[in-house]
This record gives sequence, structure tokens and C-alpha cells, in this order.
Amino acid sequence: MSQQQAKPLQLEPSGFSQLLAKQDSAYWQQKILQADAAAVNRALAKSRRDLNDFAALISPAAAPFLAQMATQAQQLTRQRFGHALQFYIPLYLSNLCANDCSYCGFSMSNALKRRTLTLAEVEQECQAIKAQGFSTVLLVAGEHEKKVGQEYFKQVLPVVKRYFSYVLLEVQPLSSQDYAELRQYGLDGVLVYQETYDRVCYAQHHLRGKKMDFDWRLATPERLGQAGVDKIGLGALLGLGDWRLDSIYLALHLRFLQQHYWRSRYSMAFPRLRPCAGGLAEQILEQHQSQQPSQQHITDRQLVQLICAWRLFDPELELSLSTRESALFRDSVVPLAITSISAGSKTSPGAYATEKQSLEQFSTDDQRPVTEVARSMQQAGLQPVWKDWEAGLCRN
Repeated sequence: MSQQQAKPLQLEPSGFSQLLAKQDSAYWQQKILQADAAAVNRALAKSRRDLNDFAALISPAAAPFLAQMATQAQQLTRQRFGHALQFYIPLYLSNLCANDCSYCGFSMSNALKRRTLTLAEVEQECQAIKAQGFSTVLLVAGEHEKKVGQEYFKQVLPVVKRYFSYVLLEVQPLSSQDYAELRQYGLDGVLVYQETYDRVCYAQHHLRGKKMDFDWRLATPERLGQAGVDKIGLGALLGLGDWRLDSIYLALHLRFLQQHYWRSRYSMAFPRLRPCAGGLAEQILEQHQSQQPSQQHITDRQLVQLICAWRLFDPELELSLSTRESALFRDSVVPLAITSISAGSKTSPGAYATEKQSLEQFSTDDQRPVTEVARSMQQAGLQPVWKDWEAGLCRN
């Protein structure tokens, strides 16, 4: 494996796809499940850890070492990031979608009311969000490139940029040219989650639409790197596939991107499956999860282990935890290794400026007001930071 990774990798959109195709999932599963205490101790003793160490740290054998992992993770986080904690908020632009995905309330088969914000409504949302103190915003939309595509984003970004210093996007995958163009309109970062790196599992949960194209989505971070996007956010939907195997491939993916697109910075998120409206393909989802529940279901304790393992694997990596998780869980885990969190999140379009209820993408758990979340983090010794960075000081 080490010799394979040492070979030069092709700088083309399918570069990581080629590397992923060479991986032996059975090998990595065996590597993880057969790791022992000695392997975990070796990983903990190192100052720099490789993929084999990461496999040991997310293995069942590492569970008894959680306290030690948490201590090291917290030390590394404070050394690199101090006590700063970045706050951001999602702004949902539209719940239109041209895909059917088993886990998402925006799926096109859900016969529910759809809404796309007008520019005036976007401005109202920006004003309501800005009044809460945020300077970093994540624009989110269902994947509908005809009605909520490049031209719409080009109109929306200048409006949003008037209110926020740092703007991220979480929408359908675009081309390198599109991303480069959106940078000129104020785009700073993009989050794109592969959902799962298991092709068979991916096909079971993506039933219709362009999102069925596994490789197009997989190559998105490379297109972002080629376009010079400042921040690239990665992640897998925990619980959809084997979370440990997906995490291994995420780590491999991150290292590939860091090697070739080192001008961009990277973040990692930990979304877990949440209930959603519409109940699309619930039987498929339940059946799939019941096949190997021990490998797919991730408990709270295992999620803490995974977060700490990521910090030990990459002390420079930004780690994010959203309002999908409960207030108690976030209050307990954020001080260990997390560097950015969302707060006061609404997952339906227009929800900040009005009280109208529309289709949510998924249900949130931590529903505390922003001020309460910030106060809780301050009590834990962290300093809420509302602004990501000042243009012209440290980055282009």
C-alpha cells in the first residue's frame, strides 16, 4: 500500500477515481477490525500519523483509549487553533431538486411545496442573519441546475456578499469553469460531501437524477482545486455505508487533494443520518441499514472517537460540527477538537425572515438560539469568532 501511494498521481479530474479504484476494501476492513492495542499505542506515540495509524485509531480496538485520544486531540487543537471557534450559519436558497435520494427531504418525489427565494427574499434572509452577528454564511440549495443553477448563483452571490465577509456554497457539483467564475462574484468556499465511497451503496440510495453519477461527484473537489477555491469542505454521510471504511477513503481523498491542490485549505464535517420529510425510500434505507448495523450505525461514543482520530491524523485540518447533533453532544465534544460550528440553523428557504413553514431538508437537533450557543461555548473556555478572515491580510 505504501508503495502504491508513493507513485505519482495524474493531475486530471479522474485522478482520485483512479486511486480509489485500486483500493481493496476487504484489506482495509480487515486492517481496521483486526487492529489491536499495540497498533493503537503505536499510533498514539507518533507525532505524525499515516493512513495505517488512522485505521487503528478508528478501530474497535481504540475504543478503550478514547480518553487518551481526546486529551491528545484537545492539545493539538489548542496548539494550532488556540481557543477560537468559528461560527457560521446556513442560508437555504431553494428546496427544488432534480434528484431522488433515500435520505433527503428535498428529493423530487416528495410531493411537498417547493420554494426558491427571490433576490429580495435573499436580502431579507441576509438582514435577519446579519442581525444575529454572523459574518460567515453557507448558501444551500437542492440540486436543480436549470432553475437553481449558475445564473441564479451569479445573481445571488453579490447580494449575499454585501452582508458577509466569507461565503460558502453547498449545491450541486459544478464545472471548474463555473467555480472559477463564481469566485469573481464573491465565492470563498464550497462544501461537497461524497455521501459514501462505496459504489454499490451509493447506487442504492441515489435513485434518480444527476447525483446518480458517482464519478462526477467524486471529482468535484479536484475541480474546486483547479478553480483555486479557498476552502474545500469534505465529508461522508455517517450511517449510509460502513462509516469506518468511508472514513479511510476520506482520509485517502484528503491526502490526495492536499498533495496536488495545496493552495486550498480543507475542512471535514461529520453529518449523521437524520429524519427527513416525505419518507422517500424509507424501506430501502431501513433494509440497507439492517444488513450490517454494526458497521453502518455510528454511536455517540464512536463519533467522538472518529473526531479525535481526525485531529490526530491531521492537526491542521478544520473540523466542523453542525446542528444535526444535540446541544448536550455539541457542548461536550466541540471543546475537544472542533474548530467551526453552525448555530441557530434553519433548513428551509426563507425561515429566518418569516415564520412560514416549508419543506426542510432534514431535522436539526440543537435548536438553541445563537446567543445561547455562544454563551455555552464561552463557558467552555472557547472564543466565538464570527469572521473567517480579512480579505487582503493573509489570503488572496
